[in-house]
Amino acid sequence: MKITNFFTIAAFAIFLSAALTSCNNQNTAENAQGEANLKMYTSVWDDIVNKGNIDAINETNFTEDITMILEPENLVGIEAFKAYYQNFLTGFSDIEFTINECFGKSNKLVKQWTFAGKHTGNFFGIPATGKSVNVSGMTLTEMKDGKIAQEQDFMDNMVFMQQLGVLSNPENLSIIDDLYENFATGDIPNVIAALDAKVVWNEAEGNPLADGNPYIGPDAVLALFGRLGADHEYFKLKDLQLHEMSENQILSTLRYDGKVKKTGKLVDAQAAHLWTLKDGKITAFQQYADTKQLADTAK
Repeated sequence: MKITNFFTIAAFAIFLSAALTSCNNQNTAENAQGEANLKMYTSVWDDIVNKGNIDAINETNFTEDITMILEPENLVGIEAFKAYYQNFLTGFSDIEFTINECFGKSNKLVKQWTFAGKHTGNFFGIPATGKSVNVSGMTLTEMKDGKIAQEQDFMDNMVFMQQLGVLSNPENLSIIDDLYENFATGDIPNVIAALDAKVVWNEAEGNPLADGNPYIGPDAVLALFGRLGADHEYFKLKDLQLHEMSENQILSTLRYDGKVKKTGKLVDAQAAHLWTLKDGKITAFQQYADTKQLADTAK
């Protein structure tokens, strides 16, 4: 019985050793393949994007049926793949494409990247906006026989479109709404806090307060508010409506309701405000108003 157990254990040990050796050999081969794929992959994409070599999308680097996973329909084939990425090279200048991290095993790769550039050309039908973009994303890649066979990108397209100025930040509306609410309650510090450090503020031409145009920076705007308060017994806004626009702008239509201290005349003037925002801060303000009435009530 003891002899039988000894031979059984010995046989199992030999089998286990062989299995582990085979597994280790397989892992070593997969790791070697993975390293080769990583080296080839990063070099090819640096060549395509940073060096602008669109012809690197070819049968040497990609399989004939290279597939990009897209909605609602996948993009298949070298020519289709090349045409897709030509939009980036045509649409942007000063391109910096950085592969921050790329890792994987065997034929499965994961790429984490950053794309930066200036939109100076046609990009998928979008005319040049002159806007700069800086977006990050991730790509899942499958390799086959040392070639790129499939890619699927993941990125925040809404942020990308907002940076291009095609879509506005959805938070802009609430930022301006809060500003008016703070103005109505006399919370001027929070009104000023919504302004960018280099905000450019313009009163309507013909408005007596336009003599300081452009008011640059929050301190200048605060001084403007001081003049407004000093000239009026009260000054309020009514019939306020906000209209969301493209390129991170908000248009406000409203009426001024006030009383001038010096003349005792009442103000009931139609006005509009055009706000421009960036990264959650107000960078520009342009007032449009019935300046004749504003001038008449001041004298």
